[in-house]
Amino acid sequence: MPLDTTPNVPVQRSLRQCLSNAAFLLYQHGHVLETITIPFRGLDSRALRQLREASREWPACQRVLESSEAAIYNEQGRFVLSAMGRELLFDMFGEGAADCA
Repeated sequence: MPLDTTPNVPVQRSLRQCLSNAAFLLYQHGHVLETITIPFRGLDSRALRQLREASREWPACQRVLESSEAAIYNEQGRFVLSAMGRELLFDMFGEGAADCA
């Protein structure tokens, strides 16, 4: 099987790694996946600050999620996964990873 060398492959790998790390970091700091997978929930500025202060990995992960448009800020200004981010997360972990479709 030939290796896919298209330009999006490194970005997809990085994005998948960030989604996996984000899930781990959320759980590690008392959150659940639904925090970022349900569009009307999300992480507020205080929760984001706490994650940045508690984890050296979070800021880079957040940047990748935002720059790839896998994460956005909802109408309440909370950090959530976009439809594309949710689709990729559910593709990686299955719909059962969070209690929403």
